[in-house]
Amino acid sequence: MVYHTYYLEGVIMLIRLTLAIKDNKLQRHLERKFSQSDIRVDSLGHLPDAWQKLVRGCGDAVVIDAGLIPRPVESGISTLNSLPEQPTTVVLSDSGDSEKLAQLTAAGADVVLHSGISRKSLVEAIEATLESRRQFIQKEWFGRRGHPLPKMSDFVSNSLSMQLFMEEVHHITSSAAPMLILGETGVGKEHLAKAIHAESPRSSGPFIAVNTAALPEQLLESELFGHEQGAFTGAARSRRGAFELAHDGTLFLDEIGEMPLHLQTKLLRVLQDFEVRPVGAENPIWVDVRVIAATNQDLEKEIEQKNFRKDLYYRLSVVMLTIPPLRSRKEDIPAMSRRFITYYRHKIGKEIDGLQEDALEALCNYDWPGNIRELMNVIERAMLLCQTGTITLSDLPNVFHNGLHTESRNRMEDLVDTTDWAKMTLPQVQHEVMSRVERLYLETILRETRGRVGKASRIAGIHPRGMYNKMKHLGLKKEDFKN
Repeated sequence: MVYHTYYLEGVIMLIRLTLAIKDNKLQRHLERKFSQSDIRVDSLGHLPDAWQKLVRGCGDAVVIDAGLIPRPVESGISTLNSLPEQPTTVVLSDSGDSEKLAQLTAAGADVVLHSGISRKSLVEAIEATLESRRQFIQKEWFGRRGHPLPKMSDFVSNSLSMQLFMEEVHHITSSAAPMLILGETGVGKEHLAKAIHAESPRSSGPFIAVNTAALPEQLLESELFGHEQGAFTGAARSRRGAFELAHDGTLFLDEIGEMPLHLQTKLLRVLQDFEVRPVGAENPIWVDVRVIAATNQDLEKEIEQKNFRKDLYYRLSVVMLTIPPLRSRKEDIPAMSRRFITYYRHKIGKEIDGLQEDALEALCNYDWPGNIRELMNVIERAMLLCQTGTITLSDLPNVFHNGLHTESRNRMEDLVDTTDWAKMTLPQVQHEVMSRVERLYLETILRETRGRVGKASRIAGIHPRGMYNKMKHLGLKKEDFKN
C-alpha cells in the first residue's frame, strides 16, 4: 500500500488506484512512481483471486491486464463499470493489433493501452487518467452541494452575546486544530461547522458529517473507519470510511457524547497519529482531516460517570465553542424570520412578504426550546397555511396564541412532576415523561390539523399508519379534534 501526492487546481483528494498486472517488475515500477501522492495503491498482481478482490474493493481507478478479465471480456468490463464507485478502467493488452484494442474500447474500457509501450508513456497515461478522475469526483462533489453554502454572514446578529461569540469564531477559523461545538438541540451546530469549513483553508476539500448517535455500534465503526471485504458477516465489499472520504477536508461528528467507549479510543488514536485502520485491514491509512465534534450533552458530567474519555475530551476541546440558545438573543428573531421567509418563498413557491405585528410579537415572546430549527419549522408551516401575502397570528401553531400558550405551559409543567420519582428507576421515569410528551405533542398537531391524520403525520414526520398506531395506543380519536 503506497501513498502519493497529486494536486488538481488546489484540491487534494485521496484516490484509490488498483493494480492487477502480471508483470511484477512493472507493478513495482508503478508503485514507486506514485509513491509521493495522495493515492492509495492496492497491488493485486496476478493471483488466482485477483479478480474477486478487484470487484469487491472500492477503487477509483483500475489498471488491469486484459488477460486477467474473465471471459467474455465484454461481460467482465461491464462488471467493473457497474461497481458502485464506477471506476475509471485502464486495460493493458499484450496485442498491438488496433482492431483488438478497439474491441476492448467498444466493450466499455475507458483507456486501452498496449503493454509494450514505454514505461514513461504508461505513467503519463495513468497520471492523465487520475487527473480526469479527480475532475469527475470534484464535479460530483460540487454538484451534490448545489444549494447555497453556509457562511459566517448567516450568523450576523443584533445580540451582544452572539456578536462576542462570532468574534471568537472568526479568530479560530483558520486553525487546523480539533474543535468542540456545544449547544442545545437546534441552535445550528452543524451549520456553524459548515460555515467554518467553508471559510477555512480546507474549503476546497470535502465536508463529511456523521451522526454518531444514529447508527448501531458496529455500523458506526465501519461508517467512520471503513472496512475490508470479509471483515465481518455481510461485508461483501470493501468500503471507505468517513475519515478517508474527508481527506484534506473536515469531518463533523455530531452527538459525540453518544459514541461508544471503544470507538472513542480509536478516534483518539486517529487524532494523535493521523492514521485510520479500516475494520479487518492489516495496514493503516494516513489521512489529513480536521475533526469538528458537537454535542448538546454536558461532557464533563459524562466523564464523571465514566461514559466519556477524559483524554479524548481534552484532545477535542483544543478549541471549544458554545452557541447561545435562541431565547438568549430574541432580538435576532425578526431578522431571522424575514430571512427564512425569503428562503422558503423560493422553495415553496408562495409570495409571502412578511409577518403581521401580532405574529412577530408572538414569535419574540416564545421560549424556543427547539431553537433555530424550531423557528424554521414554524415559519415554513405558517407559509404553507397562509392564505394571504402576510403571515398572521392565526397561521402560527396554537402554542403561540395567548390562551393556549398559558395552557400549554401548565401542561408542560405537569411533565416534570417529580412527586413519585424517588420510587422509580431512571428508565421508568424516562418512559413516563416521554409518554406524556408524545401525547401532548400528538394532541397539539391533531388540534392544529382538526383531526386530519394524514396532515398531522406529515407535520410529525411519521407514516400515517404509525400515526394511527400511536393514537390507538394513547386512546386519541381524530373525531375529538375536528372542532
